[in-house]
Amino acid sequence: MTIYSQHANRGKTQILATYQGPGGVTSKTVTSLGDSCLAVPIVDALNRISAFATVPVSVHDRRERRVDYYPRKHIAALTDAAARADLLSGAHSLWYEYVCLRLHQALADLENALVAVPDTVSRAIRTELEAEEHELRAALNDFSGTSSGDGPEIERHWDFGHSFVKHDDGMNTLSDDTRAQLDRREAEFTAEGRKKAVGDLRVLVTAHSRGGGMWASLDDPSCELFAEPYDSDGFYLTVQTPEPGDDDGLWEIEIGRWEPDDPDEEHGEHTSATGSVVVGCALPAAPDADEIAHLLKSVDEKPLLLAQWAETPVGTALAGTTMVVTKRYDS
Repeated sequence: MTIYSQHANRGKTQILATYQGPGGVTSKTVTSLGDSCLAVPIVDALNRISAFATVPVSVHDRRERRVDYYPRKHIAALTDAAARADLLSGAHSLWYEYVCLRLHQALADLENALVAVPDTVSRAIRTELEAEEHELRAALNDFSGTSSGDGPEIERHWDFGHSFVKHDDGMNTLSDDTRAQLDRREAEFTAEGRKKAVGDLRVLVTAHSRGGGMWASLDDPSCELFAEPYDSDGFYLTVQTPEPGDDDGLWEIEIGRWEPDDPDEEHGEHTSATGSVVVGCALPAAPDADEIAHLLKSVDEKPLLLAQWAETPVGTALAGTTMVVTKRYDS
């Protein structure tokens, strides 16, 4: 329920926390740094942490034609390092577990950013997270009627449905559209099916975060990853998780190519094109995040590797991987 920013002041860079207080919007200095470059990743991580912690308890869970609330368990991870493992072990719903995963990543990013700053700055940031957790819990207890009313006045105001955070994390994680999309995907899941789908989602999203490729995107964060690096001569890569409810479904890796709709146009100069799968790898076991990240890094570093992979015969592994081609679509 806080928005973070940086501000130059007298030769230093201040990190500011801005929130709705008793007297309106209030800003306070969290800490200051001599190098503005060190402040950038800290401010970015703090904004994501605040948003991922706040939004799930600020919206209704409307799955299964009911109105409910999302869990609060993730809030403990802001200050309790041991609780962060729990962010990767639940199966409440696709969207909630997706947010928990992104919160876990944001907390890890913050820890990495704090390695480069003085201890006084690290302590100030951790104190800020303690304030954020305490105030959010107090506001939620007041909202739910479980507050004793004996504590100090809540300094940071919070209103259900009107969270005061910076929403955009570059992935639309917290958007209504993403939540609705994931809710629709799990609509027919059994409890076991949802647990499996959550596990697949964690692999896909974690691989995307580790892949390092600016050309990879999560077209649907729960089922498909798409990568089309620049200068790949029209070739692209997709990574797909099993379809909902398909207990025997397999992960699939596909290499495809955009074919110009006008046969007289050349690749790279076409005005419109249709994607066509060339080879596919149905994996006998679910991959781990590092295996998928390796694929992304490989094609990011050598885009034309996709063209080489597209020539791989059935029964042979894609060069540099253990993923065996199980089908060619041009034969």
